Amino acid sequence: MDLILTITSVEQDKKKKQRYHLFVNDARDPFTSVHEDLLIKFRLFKGREIDADELKQILHEDSEHRAYVLALAYLGARQRTEKEIGRYLAKKELEEGAVRKAIERLKREGLVNDSVYAELYAAQRMRSQSKGRRLLQQELLQRGIKRDTAKEAASKLNEESETEIAVNAAIKKWPHLKGEERERKHKLAAFLLRRGFPSGAVREAVKAAAQSELEDEDGHMLDN
Repeated sequence: MDLILTITSVEQDKKKKQRYHLFVNDARDPFTSVHEDLLIKFRLFKGREIDADELKQILHEDSEHRAYVLALAYLGARQRTEKEIGRYLAKKELEEGAVRKAIERLKREGLVNDSVYAELYAAQRMRSQSKGRRLLQQELLQRGIKRDTAKEAASKLNEESETEIAVNAAIKKWPHLKGEERERKHKLAAFLLRRGFPSGAVREAVKAAAQSELEDEDGHMLDN
């Protein structure tokens, strides 16, 4: 005999006003809770009978809705990648299919776009944290961006700007390095390479940093 549930009471959640608890077969504890949209869509009111197939459909759609709402809240703080949203929703013990559909919906609505995210992230980090394209591409991969998307975002960064940023970072770092000039140059080059700058930009930056110190010394001599 197929399972038949009869809704005997419907109560609004005291904290989450858009969710409603369904009580079935005169039970004292709620059987499940659903969003108000599904309450209306499936006409889940007192006296309504639900069979096993319909119950499965209701719970599935509610899981999809929960995934979407949670993802929206997660997006409220800042932009996220598809991978970040997927990891977050997976921790909420939602169905894999519900998570996938929530992400697809967010993409259709333009709320999640890994290509746009990658380009903005790379451009902002290059300026604010003095990082080169190679390191930025690696960071994007760590955030779940696909390799082709990360590579394309990094390639769109201006090469001249990258060199300029490397030079500025080198000049700032140079006074803090100890040792003879040759040793300091090696340390500075290693530092810039770790920051993801290409060898050409590193050579130019190291040269500019050493030259800036000479110019400062000449300036002090003239002042005296």
